[in-house]
Amino acid sequence: MQPIPVQPPFAQTKYQVRFDWSEHGAGRVEPSDVAVLVDVLSYTTSLEVAASTGGSTVLDEADDPHSGAAVATALAATGAIVIAGCLRNRSAVADWIIAKQAELGRRTSVVVVAVGDVDEAGSARFAVEDLFGAGAIIDALGARGIDFTSPEAAAAAAAYDGLRNGVGHLLSASGSAQLLAQTGDAELVQLAREVDVSTTVPVLDGGEFRA
Repeated sequence: MQPIPVQPPFAQTKYQVRFDWSEHGAGRVEPSDVAVLVDVLSYTTSLEVAASTGGSTVLDEADDPHSGAAVATALAATGAIVIAGCLRNRSAVADWIIAKQAELGRRTSVVVVAVGDVDEAGSARFAVEDLFGAGAIIDALGARGIDFTSPEAAAAAAAYDGLRNGVGHLLSASGSAQLLAQTGDAELVQLAREVDVSTTVPVLDGGEFRA
């Protein structure tokens, strides 16, 4: 009798919706059909704003000191379709995934990867805004019936759902938002805290994110 293969403990293989953090998480989770990149302050919010006006953004790690582009590159290397999600387009992302599942004609696996941040010493730093952004997208997927989530994904969705009425305030009060305000990017924080105001989903295609 052939031995039953042992799945890597952190791959979240049996779940349709998976969740992890950073470039390391992108390589740790089982490769999925669709990968949702989440960097609310500020990479994926900036991608959404650019795409919603008809623009495109070249995937260039040198232009992104907070690692969003590096995570996108890692996700693309797994063979996934990489899309950019944030609070602004969380429902649009869920609808896009529903449409992709219908197109493929089978259950579509999804990994949501929160980028997080790096501190002054270059060490990984938890970013609450990315937890909210990822949880908001996972919550929207669940509302549409894609709810076979890993424990990690379920916890992120619960964090958003439990605090949804205060997410805008909490995001503005976060350390990342305070840093952006100090460096003159307060307007971006105001854009990033808006929920479900966009129907645009940036998709990585040929080295560029575009709608």
